[in-house]
Amino acid sequence: MRTPPERPSNQQFSNADSYGMAFDEAWDGIGDLDPADPGARDDALERVISSLSDHPFALSQPELVRQVAEFRLRLLKR
Repeated sequence: MRTPPERPSNQQFSNADSYGMAFDEAWDGIGDLDPADPGARDDALERVISSLSDHPFALSQPELVRQVAEFRLRLLKR
């Protein structure tokens, strides 16, 4: 039986799942948000979305990026 070629662990695809995984990793990198700052979450969300602007999904479906990001935050209760 033939073995499939090894793929890089950071390989990205133009779909919401791939974007969601990249979003989770980027969100984890922002650190703790200041609970006293009501705009901290929105500012962090904008930074993360901006940092992923070259992701294949963001390039092909820019109108869905915010929806996927908000869904990930609700899903992970962040």
